[in-house]
Amino acid sequence: MIVTRFAPSPNGSLHLGHAYSAIVSHDLARDAGGRFLLRIEDIDGARSRPELADEFRADLEWLGLEWEEVPAQSTRLASYEQAAARLVDMGLLYPCTCTRAEIEALEPRMGPQGLVYPGTCKGRNFDPDKPAAMRLDVLAAMERAGPLVWEDAIAGEQSADPREFGDVVLVRKDAPASYHLAATLDDAADGVTLVTRGMDLFHATHIHRLLQALLDLPVQRWNHHNLLLDTDGQKLAKRRGSPSLADRRNSGEDGKRLAEMLRMGQMPGGITLSRYPHGIT
Repeated sequence: MIVTRFAPSPNGSLHLGHAYSAIVSHDLARDAGGRFLLRIEDIDGARSRPELADEFRADLEWLGLEWEEVPAQSTRLASYEQAAARLVDMGLLYPCTCTRAEIEALEPRMGPQGLVYPGTCKGRNFDPDKPAAMRLDVLAAMERAGPLVWEDAIAGEQSADPREFGDVVLVRKDAPASYHLAATLDDAADGVTLVTRGMDLFHATHIHRLLQALLDLPVQRWNHHNLLLDTDGQKLAKRRGSPSLADRRNSGEDGKRLAEMLRMGQMPGGITLSRYPHGIT
């Protein structure tokens, strides 16, 4: 059985990009007689606003989607702590007290999702009085796991190479887990078999596949779909002020008709669909 999921964070309202992702995930499960799950990823500290979860449910219902809701991330903190402790016991996590400004001052190389941490704190004595994140020693982790592959439904088989991310944070200074750790553990716990999300997270899957190997988790298939782009060619984003689904819903727009338009690739207001970049497909 195909099990997909939509996992929004309640730190801002949903927009058309979220609608498209939810519809793709919903339809893949529906068309295969599978299950479509809703998971609220609500561990982003003070940015998480509990009232937005109800708004999300209203948005999905307005689009005509049906789902099963699974426990929110805030109920799963013990599983994140246990996984982090296991990685510490393996000697694969180390504390990092560096601030973003300190990392930027070192002029590190750029990776798929921003600056790549140069390993400044690796092997250093830890100051217990300073807030610390926990980073994954990627090279040591890869040596332990050995060669890995993962499969994307669109791009095909990929050789996992997490080195392009450097030593990523798995436990944040201000949260019990990073996206990489929490999403990987949650997808395993929820029985997700086809991780459906935007292609902006394509490269992150190299890290997630490594974590699956280290923590003895089941290996799913992935489906990284195209993104909705605004008139400037930028992906729709909460921080860029993309119009919310709630505003559209409250204005009286027909959500089911909007969903059908998105399914047919008829994008409103000059919005376009991205394409997979050269070298991925």
